Amino acid sequence: MNEFILLAAEEGEDVNPLLPATYDIVWSAVCVAIIAFVVYKYAVPRLMKVLDERADKIEGGIERAEAAQTEAQETLQQYQKQLADARLEAAKIREDARTQGQQILAQMKVDAQAESDRIVAAGHTQLEAQRQQILTELRAEVGRTAVDLAEKVIGQSVSDEAKQAATIDRFLDEIDRSDAGIGVGR
Repeated sequence: MNEFILLAAEEGEDVNPLLPATYDIVWSAVCVAIIAFVVYKYAVPRLMKVLDERADKIEGGIERAEAAQTEAQETLQQYQKQLADARLEAAKIREDARTQGQQILAQMKVDAQAESDRIVAAGHTQLEAQRQQILTELRAEVGRTAVDLAEKVIGQSVSDEAKQAATIDRFLDEIDRSDAGIGVGR
């Protein structure tokens, strides 16, 4: 330090020890300017490019996220609408099936009743036919029995078939009238 004081004393000038020499300030300023130029020319554009890309990615990510969220909301709404439509359609199908089931049941009842009526009518018809057949057979049998009795009572043969038929019919008509008279009197 003594040397520094000696050098300053030799020059005789007032030198500020805190300020460097002028040539140091000039060369330092030139170096700073060159470094600033290189940084401004090469480093700042690359840094700005990286920052712009990052900002684009962030903004694009946000936009994509918003678009995805909007699409998800639309898809959810469509799903809910389809679900509601499917529920309505299922209810309609159930109601149609219930209605068709009731119609089928009613038709089956009508068909069964018609079949029952047909069977009963066929039974009545068959019974009436059998009754008529039995009556015819009975009339013939009663007629033969009456002729046999008449022949035994009279003692001679009643061979005329027309007379036999007329006598038998008259006899059976009298029986029918007497039965009808009894049924009415009760």
